[in-house]
Parts: sequence; structure tokens; C-alpha cells
Amino acid sequence: MESIQQSNQDELGQLLALLQQAHQSMARHWLGDDFVIELLLASVIAKGHILMVDVPGVGKTTLAKSMAKVLGLDFNRIQFTNDILPADILGGSIYNSAEGKFSFSAGPIFTDFLLADEINRGPTRSQSAFLQAMEEGFVAADGVSYPLSPLFTVIATQNPIDFDSTNPLPEAQLDRFLTSIQLGYPALDAEMHLLNDYSRSVREEPSSVLNKEFMTRLREACEEVYLHEDLARYIIDISRASREDPRVKLGISPRGSMHLASACKGYALVKGRQQVIAEDVQKLIPAVWNHRVLPRHGRDNDSAQAHEILQDIVARTPVPR
Repeated sequence: MESIQQSNQDELGQLLALLQQAHQSMARHWLGDDFVIELLLASVIAKGHILMVDVPGVGKTTLAKSMAKVLGLDFNRIQFTNDILPADILGGSIYNSAEGKFSFSAGPIFTDFLLADEINRGPTRSQSAFLQAMEEGFVAADGVSYPLSPLFTVIATQNPIDFDSTNPLPEAQLDRFLTSIQLGYPALDAEMHLLNDYSRSVREEPSSVLNKEFMTRLREACEEVYLHEDLARYIIDISRASREDPRVKLGISPRGSMHLASACKGYALVKGRQQVIAEDVQKLIPAVWNHRVLPRHGRDNDSAQAHEILQDIVARTPVPR
């Protein structure tokens, strides 16, 4: 029995070492806040999708491509436009004259790691079809269900400045994203590095550190990370307080609580731990919950106001010891 436990620990140690190498490799190919890389890795390990809300030119595509390469996952990109159709994303039936019948032609959604660029520029019908496939894990066509990759992960982007010809995602669809991330502008030294020798150092794509098998095992290990009952109650106390706060029109749903617990488990693994601590919960609340809270007053999708309300609730909620 002890030898089996030791073998499991050795395997987990190997996975965590590879995960750390993946982290370091990504950091060499993207200049920015290291917490962003940790958050992305935690989201993928926790089987979650990611929404990036940031201005053009801050490295969203570079980061997504580098991540897919380092993790050893297949990568596709979809540029959403106001005339994109569901079939352009999901695929559809095409007549095969040689065989005299229709056959399904898979769309770009059939991959492991998908970058959905400017998702809010797509028409609502295409958005709904795309998000439904994200949630259910398969595409239905002509009465047949075609499963997506077991490792299927989406990084969707939105431009928070230019709202012309856009269709903002409704709250029910925003709630399907595990995390919402803002990359921000690089620091002065990092931007100087961009203008000098950075472009030469990243001409070659990063090498793959992990592969699909290792990613599957990491996801299995994520489910085994220990979340103490007191910390689970702490998450629920904060989420319930958000629903009862008079400043909030729409608080955190039970799915939001489950997503925070999953994200914390993934983050603990990224930090090399097998259990969640209270600081994980507090650190991940903005990324996992800001996009789920709808303030009663102010502009829709006002993440800054949602952040202030959540931080106030967190400050008033007793931390388990």
C-alpha cells in the first residue's frame, strides 16, 4: 500500500515539475504579470474557459499561441465578425459527389485550444451556438452529435474600448467563463525589451513541455486537490452575501461558487501545493467573480464597480482559521 502511495506521489511530483517548466517557458515568450500566466494555467487545468477583456496589441494572441505550444495542444483561431455564421465555427454537412451523400465537415472549433478573437463582434446567433458547444462539449448536426476534444479550452477576447457593431455577451453566457482576465500594459523595462532584443529571442516557437497525456493527468490531479470544508463554506458565505447585498442586482450563482473552488484547486497545483488555502480564494475572486456580478446601479458589465463590491464583501466575511 505504501509503495502505491509513493508511486502516486512520485508521479505527481513529475507532473508538478513539468508544470513549473511550462510556466517558465511561457514567461520567456510573453512579457507581463507572472500572475496572468499562473491564472491561465490554473484555468486550463481546472477545465475552464477564459475571457480576456483588453485593448489590441498587448499580446493576447501571442500568449494564447505560446500556451498551446508549451502545453502540447492543437491550436486554432477564429476571428469573429458581424457576418460570421454558426457553420463557420461549428462546421456543417457538405455534399460529396464521389460518394453521392452528405458528410460532416468539422469547423475550427474541433481542436484542443481555441482563440476566439473579439467574440462580441459576432452576431448573437453565432455566439449562442459557439457558447452552447463550449458548455455541452459536442456539436450536433443532422441528428448526430460530434464530440469536441476532451481537452477543449477557449480563450475568448473582447475589446473594452470600441463598442461599435458589437453584441455584448449576456450575463448567462458570461457566467460560462471560468475566469476573466485583463493583461494590462507591460512595465517600462519590459516594453524596452520588446523594442530591442525580444523579437529576436522569440522568433523560434517555444518547445512543447507537456502533452495531451500529461494535461489529462494534471486535470485528474486537480480534482484530487484538497479543499477543506471550512474553505468551501467560506466560498459559499461570500457568494450568498453577494446575492443579498442591496448594491447587487445579480449575485454569484452556485455555478460561480463551483468555478471558484475548481480554479483554486488548479491554482494550488500551479503553486506546487496539494491543498487550497484561504489566500488562494481571496486572490482568485476578482478573476473568477468580477464578470459574474451585475451592480444595481451604474453601467452594465462594470467590472470596476463589481470588484469594489466584492472586495467589500470579502473584507466583511470572517476568514476560516
